[in-house]
This record gives sequence, structure tokens and C-alpha cells, in this order.
Amino acid sequence: MDVRNLKAHWQDEGESAYIYKVLASLEKGEQRRQIFERLAEVELRHQATYLQMLREGGESVGEWKPGLRTRLMAWLARHGNASVVLGLRVADESREVRLYLGESKTEEAAAATGTATADGGKLAAEGRTRAAERGKTVRSIAREEANHAEVLSELRGTKGEPWHHSGSGGFLRNVIYGFNDGLTANFGLVMGVIGAQVPESAVILSGISGLVADALSMGGSGFLAAKSEQEVWQHEIAMEREEMELMPEVETEELALLYEAKGMPAEAARKAAVQVMADPEIALQEKAREELGISGEVASPMREALTTGIATACGAIIPVFPFLFGVGLLTMWISFAISMLAHFVVGAARSVFTGRGVIRSGIDMFVVGLGVAVVGFLIGALITGHL
Repeated sequence: MDVRNLKAHWQDEGESAYIYKVLASLEKGEQRRQIFERLAEVELRHQATYLQMLREGGESVGEWKPGLRTRLMAWLARHGNASVVLGLRVADESREVRLYLGESKTEEAAAATGTATADGGKLAAEGRTRAAERGKTVRSIAREEANHAEVLSELRGTKGEPWHHSGSGGFLRNVIYGFNDGLTANFGLVMGVIGAQVPESAVILSGISGLVADALSMGGSGFLAAKSEQEVWQHEIAMEREEMELMPEVETEELALLYEAKGMPAEAARKAAVQVMADPEIALQEKAREELGISGEVASPMREALTTGIATACGAIIPVFPFLFGVGLLTMWISFAISMLAHFVVGAARSVFTGRGVIRSGIDMFVVGLGVAVVGFLIGALITGHL
């Protein structure tokens, strides 16, 4: 494992501990608060492990400070979005599980074959021993991170191994992505109209029309997606209810096998399944969660439609807004400038969900916005013969 990765892991583990301490400070329940505090302690131990690896290689690090993304997550948690941050932590822990498992295999392979992981040369016996030890250490950290992901999933009311299927964000995610869609689509439309050199009043008309169309389209898509998911879940649960009524013995055996697969002794699993099946409603919830992977509430179609539609409209109004107060070359440049700035900001905000660096995500989105502006302008100019 090279120095760059070790320093990145040292930083990441410190940031994980930082977030867990923030969540612990906000938690009113004693049991949940203690869980977050224990998670923070383990992450700090991981950070110390990576620091020791760096020192063994003759490397040093400066004072640890939380990154911009971590500070943003802490701000969200302190302002009523702790559940969103908890979901993001599940995704982060899941990514770390996959990453650490991959790195542990690389180290163990290097120890077995004598191939260096950094410079491509051959490792001496001492080097192979260190590689083997690092591999075991990183694999141990991966196991603990996997446990963290499962614990956090339990706190959120979900089950399973989240590093196999990560997803998070909910309301805030819909807002950011809806805003991003409206901003980018309408920015391209407005720049295309400007490139066509039509009367300036047409810019406002086109921009408002694009805003309404995009907001309705995105809102409708959100509604249909949520409704389809709701209908699928309702159908699956109805089928499960019918199966429980028609063949309770088979369903009891299935539930017992699920418990047994999770590590319970066969006899204890059977007793637990019988006890759960004694109450049809509790049994249905348990079967839905354990067998179908359905847990929590299904998103409201109308809420999804309103959230996505309004967020899209808010993004789409940005390129048009300056034209509401006047027209002219200066207005066009103001529209361009605030639209590009908004692209950077929304890109930086997306980093909360993607796990990428804030600045890098912002620059990526800035480049996308610039590309949309150039292409839109050129198409408008080409169609009207001004190019």
C-alpha cells in the first residue's frame, strides 16, 4: 500500500470518527449515543493504525483537520438532517469495506509472491512479512467497517449487508439532483436562444417555457417512479400475505431458514420463527424485511413529485432570472456567470452523496455547464445562420 493511500485512509478514518462524535452529541437516546461513541472510538483506533504504518515507512503527517465534505455533513446533521447523514455514513462505510477488502488481497498477494505493491520490484523476506501483516490488519479493519455498516443500517431500520447495495439521500438527494437537472437543461436552452440572436423577449419566453416543461416532466417522472415502486411493494406484500394464509408451515420453515442463515442455531431459529408467525401482522413485516428486503415506508408519489418538480423549477429559474429585470449584453453575461457559479455549487453539493472531493465535484459540474452553454449557443447560431 503506497503512502498516498495510507494518508488518505488516515484522513478518512479521522473524518468518520468526527461525524460519529457529531451524531453522538445530537443523539437524545442514551443507547444510540453510546453506539455512536463506540463507533468513533473504533475509527480513531483505525486512524492510529494507519498512522503507525506511515511512521514505519518513515512518513509523517501534519495536524488532522476535517475536510470540506465532512464539515458539510456535520452542518447538515446539526441542522435537522442527522438521518440523511446517517444514510450517507452507511454508503461511506460500505465503500470502505469494498476498498479495504481489495487492498488486503493486494497486500496478501504481494506477501505470497514477493511482488512489491508500490515500485514493482521484489520484496525481501522482511518486506513480505510486513506486507502480510498489513494485509491481515487491513482485512481486520474491513471486518470492523462491515460491522459498522450493519450497525448503522440497524439504526436506520434496515437489514442486510449494505456494502452490496448502497443507496442514500432521500429528500435532500432529490432536491439536489432535481435542481441540477433544471439548471443544466434550461441553461442550455437559454444559451441556444441567445446564440440564435432572436429578440431578447424571446429569451424570457423560452426560459419560462423550459422551466415549466422541465419541472412538470421531472415532477411527473418522480411521481410515476414512486407510484410504480409503491405498487410493486404492495403486490409483493399481498402475495406474501396470501402465502402465509395458504401455507403457514412452509412460510414458518422459510423464516427459520433465514434466521439460521444469519447465524442462529437451528433449534433457536425454529422457535423464533414460530413465535413470530403467531402474530400475522408482525410475521408479515418480518417476512417483508427478511425475505423481500422491504423495510420502512414507501415514498409518497405526490411528495416525490412536488419535491423533484419544485427543485427542478428552482434550478431552471437561475439562467432566466437576470432577464426579468432587463435585457442587453450585460444581462446575458450576468446570466452566464450566475449559472456557471450555480453549476459549481451544485456539483460541490453532490459530493456529499458521491463521496468525491468537494472541489473536484464542483469543477466537474462547472465543466459540464460550460459544455452545455457552448453547445447550446453554437446550435442556436447554426440553425439561424449566424455562425
